[in-house]
Amino acid sequence: MVGTGPGSLAHLSPRALQALQEAELIVGYKTYIQLIAPLLKGKEILSTGMTREVERCTAAIEQAKGGKRVALVSSGDPGVYGMAGLALELLERDDLLDRVEVEIIPGITSASAAAALLGAPLMHDFAVISLSDLLTPWEVIQKRLDLAARGDFVIVLYNPASHQRKNQIREAREIMLQHKPGSTPAGIVRNAYREQEKVVITDLEHLLDHPIDMLCTVIIGNARTRRIEDYLVTPRGYSL
Repeated sequence: MVGTGPGSLAHLSPRALQALQEAELIVGYKTYIQLIAPLLKGKEILSTGMTREVERCTAAIEQAKGGKRVALVSSGDPGVYGMAGLALELLERDDLLDRVEVEIIPGITSASAAAALLGAPLMHDFAVISLSDLLTPWEVIQKRLDLAARGDFVIVLYNPASHQRKNQIREAREIMLQHKPGSTPAGIVRNAYREQEKVVITDLEHLLDHPIDMLCTVIIGNARTRRIEDYLVTPRGYSL
């Protein structure tokens, strides 16, 4: 399982690059395959669309079981909302953990990439929460948002909105406003380290004044997060 990072080839780790070069078959979501296409010339490729993760993992495992060197790719890190967990579950289900050699190669996450573009908003405790209710009930997501806001965590939101899901980001903001002032600094990063990258610094009150979609990562600060010119910083607490 290979983490390809935020999308830019410059942010691919040397080990991930080596694994892609060594692989005979590359398996992944079609958008992520396109991002690393320059590295895949001459490779056998199996790509599918969204919601077909089980199909992709199963195909990768079948090929690996047959002796082929397979790279199952995820953007970001394969163990953070990626394919690593599903692949391990399928290997366990089919009693293949002793037959298929596995290596999980980490990558730069969306949270890390977005934070770097915003400055240093994750210098203290933070929580990462996906707003997609495709696999997690919305009631569970609401509870996690409420508890994270109560605990004054910096909050990173993945999958904040899509064509079908417009209301979750609104509800998430309302939940956070119950525990965080509207002046709490916030950042929106779209297409981090990809073409058409956009970075916005705003606050919780004005968060929805800016376009937010599935290509965005949203970071909401804690009580100590502040703006330093064009950067967001959450102080760790060092004496200055």
